[in-house]
Amino acid sequence: MCRHLVYLGAPDSPAELLLRAPHSLLRQSHAPHDMRCGGTVNVDGFGLGWYTSEGTPVRYRRTGPLWADESVPGLADSVRTTAFLAAVRSGTPGMPVSEATCAPFRSDRWLFSHNGVVTGWPDSVAGLAEKLPVTDLLRLEAPTDSALLWALLRDRLRGGQEPLAAVTGLVAEVARAAPGSRLNLLLTDGERAVATAWTHALSVRHTPDGVVVASEPCDGEPGWTAVPEGRALLVRRRGGIVTVETHPIDPADAEGSTAPS
Repeated sequence: MCRHLVYLGAPDSPAELLLRAPHSLLRQSHAPHDMRCGGTVNVDGFGLGWYTSEGTPVRYRRTGPLWADESVPGLADSVRTTAFLAAVRSGTPGMPVSEATCAPFRSDRWLFSHNGVVTGWPDSVAGLAEKLPVTDLLRLEAPTDSALLWALLRDRLRGGQEPLAAVTGLVAEVARAAPGSRLNLLLTDGERAVATAWTHALSVRHTPDGVVVASEPCDGEPGWTAVPEGRALLVRRRGGIVTVETHPIDPADAEGSTAPS
């Protein structure tokens, strides 16, 4: 498994949630609370993605443990952004360890992360992969379940699906093809974020500045709420106000839905 988080709100530095909080992503990389039988540590790479004032996503990814990169503290302290997504990786046995396997994955304005595993990979989802354009398969960043999930989701977004419908539809479809998969997904374009709780833990907290969604609470402060199993969050920033909606992930979504934008 992996650990990940996303923030939307007033301009802020990623350094607190990434490095300094009592249970920051750095702490979760070597002392996670809830790995659900998916390894013990998250040391197979990490990534941080954030948005410039023009809304352009910037990404920093590296192979190896987060604590071993001496550039991260200065980089995180230098950034102030209204949205960021960060992840630490625990590689699945049999899948490669490289920078290309680390979240966040990126395309246009989108950043994406997957915490979990697709059971029966790759045979279980070969039928879903067949639906992709051949060029998308040839351009997969890495031969991993997360990279394929990103290609499938990106294809839905390019086809005009709204983010919530695209994410929940993908989770439902993969869960049907590969039962028992752990499919906690994060997707953001800097203004919206979608997060899913599917056979793995997820929590959300309203802070004075915005909203944080994370695999595990980053501190002991009050206000962290566990996201119920089988639910998706839609986080939106409008006029300086950040709202959170909770939606069920319905197996019917595998055939598409009209979830709100």
